[in-house]
Amino acid sequence: MRLLVILVTLLSHPYVGITYIDRTETSPRPVHMHIVQIDLRAPGLRFQLSPPAGGREVVRQTTLGYLTQEGAQVAVNAHFFLPFPSDEKESWLIGLAASDGRVYSGFESPEQAYALAHDAAALNIDRENRAAIVHRDPRSLDGKSVREPVALWTAVAGSGQIVTDGVKTVPEYVDREHPDGALTPGGPGDFSNEKSWYDVATARTAIGLSRDGRTLTLFTVDVRGGSEGLRVGEVADLLMTDYGVWNALNLDGGGSTSMAMEDPATHTRAMVNMSSDRDNPSGRSVGSSLAIFARPSSQR
Repeated sequence: MRLLVILVTLLSHPYVGITYIDRTETSPRPVHMHIVQIDLRAPGLRFQLSPPAGGREVVRQTTLGYLTQEGAQVAVNAHFFLPFPSDEKESWLIGLAASDGRVYSGFESPEQAYALAHDAAALNIDRENRAAIVHRDPRSLDGKSVREPVALWTAVAGSGQIVTDGVKTVPEYVDREHPDGALTPGGPGDFSNEKSWYDVATARTAIGLSRDGRTLTLFTVDVRGGSEGLRVGEVADLLMTDYGVWNALNLDGGGSTSMAMEDPATHTRAMVNMSSDRDNPSGRSVGSSLAIFARPSSQR
């Protein structure tokens, strides 16, 4: 059974190897989604994560600001970060992060264990645009090495892996029935398997990879402008059913959810989704953003 009934889908190919999908649905509730699918074999394609800066690990910046600064074509928010909530610009990222081959944040046991899994898996894209899910090497004391035989180059991590080898794997809380749960009950919402942080319908950002590793999917859903957001399990189902995703991570969401693009005709850069951060309609200053550089479709 399909998770959603399609109302409107607008599809375009603004850059070589990039498909942009603007999708509005009425079920399971009114939602507005923005999806970018990237053919990792496309010529001229390059990825870049926000680099380390400042006295901590990063200096916060809006996704649109990063897109514009770097002259990229697409960008999406990535890591959860601390301190939060806070107006401080300098922050630490949560989980593995690598930018241009420099690994500057490692796997970790996060403070928000009610939402973020211990040593959450990451997604790495190497210099040849080969992408793979990676996991912490247990021998690594600083958490900056992975078990897989890959070269870390551009790496992003989120709260947990929500699709694993074609199966929905939304993190669960430790209890009698789930002794191996990745999450700790409690937190500001007194979260548990009966009331999961992942079951809140809100703005979400996710990143996924196809089974053959050739297609990268970036996903956002809004929770403003008539869109009522999605639960993480609904995101996982949609990614598998409609976009061929085999492995996926849940990235920072809520007011952090941001996707920005350059118009290939006018070269104007703008947010394509609607920020749910009411104080920042142009997008929240986030800990990191993933930028994609691509050739215009006319330059194949």
